[in-house]
Amino acid sequence: MKQALVHIALVVRDYDEAIDFYVNKLKFELVEDTYQAEQDKRWVVVAPPGSKGASILLARASKPEQFDFIGNQAGGRVFLFLNTDDFWRDYRRMVADGVEFAREPQEQDYGTVAVFKDLYGNLWDLLQLNDGHPMAYRLAYQDSGLEVYP
Repeated sequence: MKQALVHIALVVRDYDEAIDFYVNKLKFELVEDTYQAEQDKRWVVVAPPGSKGASILLARASKPEQFDFIGNQAGGRVFLFLNTDDFWRDYRRMVADGVEFAREPQEQDYGTVAVFKDLYGNLWDLLQLNDGHPMAYRLAYQDSGLEVYP
């Protein structure tokens, strides 16, 4: 059996302001922006550069109860984890582009990590996993066709 996590929905206030943040501050790629007339909404998908894994569906809040979750999708916990091949390059660029960091960089057993906020306040980890970490191994071999477990 082969399955994949394709999209993660992120509730946003406005499509265009969310696209601006993800594309211009985080340097994500705009994968799709399609108007769906029958539902009067847009299907907006962004993904980290070079990523072949899950992407983010920017889902505009359309009901009053959805607005409460903008910026608080994980109840104040880190919600998403952005792995990079060069932590310090991306950290410095993000700081220069005005991304707010809630926790400064730290070296941990699993790698280098800092916590940042998206435009609505959702918490993200920016991390570079150490070689040998199980997820680093999976990422390195995700497209090789080889088994991903050592």
